[in-house]
Amino acid sequence: MQTLIKWTCLCLLTLLSTTVLHAQYPEEIEVNTEEVTMEDPSDAPLDEVVKKDIMQQRRVLAYQPVRESDIFWEKRIWRIIDVREKMNLPFAYPEEPFFKLLSDAATKGDLPVYAIDGTDKFNKRMSTDDVLSMLSKTDTVVTFDPETYEEKVQIVRNDINWEDVKRFRVKEVWFFDKETSTLQVRILGIAPLIDVKDNEGNFRFEKPMFWVYYPHARELFARHRVFTMGGNTNATISWEDLFEMRYFASYIYKESNVYDRKLEQYLQGVDLLMESEKIKNEIFNFEHDLWQY
Repeated sequence: MQTLIKWTCLCLLTLLSTTVLHAQYPEEIEVNTEEVTMEDPSDAPLDEVVKKDIMQQRRVLAYQPVRESDIFWEKRIWRIIDVREKMNLPFAYPEEPFFKLLSDAATKGDLPVYAIDGTDKFNKRMSTDDVLSMLSKTDTVVTFDPETYEEKVQIVRNDINWEDVKRFRVKEVWFFDKETSTLQVRILGIAPLIDVKDNEGNFRFEKPMFWVYYPHARELFARHRVFTMGGNTNATISWEDLFEMRYFASYIYKESNVYDRKLEQYLQGVDLLMESEKIKNEIFNFEHDLWQY
């Protein structure tokens, strides 16, 4: 009798240990999962404390009107904004980089863009098809069908990577208004510069893509938030605020001159940066010398 009880206990322990060992392998457990798709995007969880709509309702103030007779001094300046500088890192914020804002608005027709020519003026407006052909390239790829072993030619669309746009051109006008006795600046245009690479991924040259007329883009820029680096992610600073407050780092690469030359055509390296600082100091000293103390 005791032997029978021992064999029964031994069989139960063996069965229990076998069950535990099988339970240690999660790949053997079948779990039924259902993919839930939300038809209405508004049903998605809110990734904020409250829904933020203040930025979407913002409007920009019109520039103060200036008479032609009140402008007695004017200088055109071309700048370069490098997004790799620490102060310009918000231009390359991954969730909404500045170039993506421009390209999306241009492809949708919400923002007119102009072709790049030798005069740097806004003469030729680009169509939506021209913008799409510039922002994406189509390639043909040959694929094989694993069942029929037949070759198929597919057309693949490759969009431009926003990370290849590392610099922006800014065209602006500095002028002195004698009616208000102030030196003012107006941004006229912004142009993204894209890195052109060869088939092996090596850098070849930098090419401007298109001009954005800044006065027409102020309404768009005012409705998009800029990621602030001060730690307060709730700061309501728009792209229009950033440009109007001059909250970016840049250097001058060209000023209006009779030869229409860029600084890099006769200066290089440190000399180019020193000449850029010299031009900025000349503008500051011009305003300073107009006052009498």
